[in-house]
Amino acid sequence: MSPPLADRIALITGASRGIGYATALALAKAGAHIIALARTVGGLEELDDAVKLAGGSATLVPLDLKDYAGIDRLGLALRERFGRLDVLVGNAGILGPLSPLGHVEAKAWDEVMAVNVTANWRLICAMDPLLRLSDAGRAVFVSSGVAALALAYWGPYAVAKAALETLARTYAAETATTNVRVNLFTPGPIRTRMRAQAFPGEDPTTLETPDKVADRIVALCLPSMQESGKLYAYRDGRFLQFHPPS
Repeated sequence: MSPPLADRIALITGASRGIGYATALALAKAGAHIIALARTVGGLEELDDAVKLAGGSATLVPLDLKDYAGIDRLGLALRERFGRLDVLVGNAGILGPLSPLGHVEAKAWDEVMAVNVTANWRLICAMDPLLRLSDAGRAVFVSSGVAALALAYWGPYAVAKAALETLARTYAAETATTNVRVNLFTPGPIRTRMRAQAFPGEDPTTLETPDKVADRIVALCLPSMQESGKLYAYRDGRFLQFHPPS
């Protein structure tokens, strides 16, 4: 029996560590050829070794997501080499400063928006034509529960994730009559570097590891996934409903 993603092409951002690394490896084990994008070359090379050990294959793309022209070039290169894209996982993100809004420096604010929002928009611009060429294009964007909470001192990150959710839902609405399905995923508390940065006093051994959530992200990438415009909360184990305005 063939693996569920045999011969599929999957692009994952932030693939050098954490949830991105685990998801890339899980997608490779499911049969996909991995396009692994991240800034850290060493992490990408470690991923490549793990993918090969699992019997898979990967193309490594060392790229800063703020290099928007680089994203455009990647889209052209993927079209030339593969003629389509089957899976896009927009995982990469940065936490930014945890401080009162009035104390956030403009440069820090702009960087959070550039990586967490604008880069994902540019990915959509570059990869949408390729996803539409797939018989079952699937896009998953990793969000966070803080997007809906408006917690004090989490402004840049929370605002960016809220914008990402609207971006993904808009894209889902625009692809509703196509073979593309677009969803969001919130992992909850997971043992990652970003989590340790946000909660330095937390015992990481009390948290689930990234490989646990990676399997759920893979499920959202399967051709059989027909839901679109939804948010899957790993902690709840289900899709959450967005409520239309009254």
